[in-house]
Amino acid sequence: MPISTAAFLFFALQADSEPAPAGGTIAHGASALMELLGNIGPIALGVLVILLFASLYSWTVIFGKMASFKRATNESRRFIRTFRKASRLQEISTLLPDFKDSPLAQVFEDVYETYKRQTGGAGPPRNIAPLERSAQTAASEAVTVLERRLTWLATIAATSPFVGLFGTVIGVVDAFHGLGTAGAATLRAVAPGISEALITTAAGLLVAIPAVIAYNQFTASLREFGSRMDDFSRELLNSLEEISPKQEAMEREAASGLHR
Repeated sequence: MPISTAAFLFFALQADSEPAPAGGTIAHGASALMELLGNIGPIALGVLVILLFASLYSWTVIFGKMASFKRATNESRRFIRTFRKASRLQEISTLLPDFKDSPLAQVFEDVYETYKRQTGGAGPPRNIAPLERSAQTAASEAVTVLERRLTWLATIAATSPFVGLFGTVIGVVDAFHGLGTAGAATLRAVAPGISEALITTAAGLLVAIPAVIAYNQFTASLREFGSRMDDFSRELLNSLEEISPKQEAMEREAASGLHR
C-alpha cells in the first residue's frame, strides 16, 4: 500500500537522517502546515485544489439541504395540524400558498385538483383510483425536488478518497525519485514526497467524511418524508371517501358561494 510504504520510509530513515540546522526547525500548528504546503509539488497542489473546490461545493449542498429539509419539516407539521382541524377541504385549499415548501401540501394540492375535476369540488369521489395515482405522482415529484443535488454529494463522498490516493501515489513516487537522486537513504531525500503523500491522503478523507455523513442523514430524512407522504395520502383519501351527504351539501354551498 502506498501509505504504509511512505510511513515505513519515514520512520525507517528517521534514525539515519542528518541533523537539521537549528534555524530550520519546523514550527508547530499552522506555520508547520504552511511550510509543508509550500514544499509540495505541482501535481499534489493540483490535487489539493480539486479537493478544495469539491469540499466547498459539498458544504454548499449540505447547508442548502439542511435549510430546505428544515423548512419542509416545519411546514409539514403546520400543514398536518391545519388539515386535521379544518372542517372543509375548501378551507385548506385557500391556505396552500402558506405551505409551499411542504411536500404534504403538494400531495394535497394534486389530489384535490383531481377530486375537483371528478366532482366539481363537492361530494364523495366517483373513482378513487385516479386520486391514488395523483397522490403517488405528487409524492414522487416532491421527493425528487428534495433529493436534488444529493447525487453530487454522493459522488464527492465516493471519489474524494481516490483523488487523495492519487496524490499519495505521486508523493511516494517522488519519495523514491528523491532516494535515487540523492544516492543515499536520508530523510531529507524522501521528506517532500512523504509530505505530499500524507497531506493529500488527509485532504481526501477530510472532504469525503462530512459528505458521507451528510448523504446518509439526508437519505434517511428522504425515507421519512416518503413514509409521511404515504400516510398522509391514505388519510386524505379516507377523508374524501367518508364525505357524507350532509358534508356534500355543505361543500356544494361553499363552492357555489365562491362562484358568486
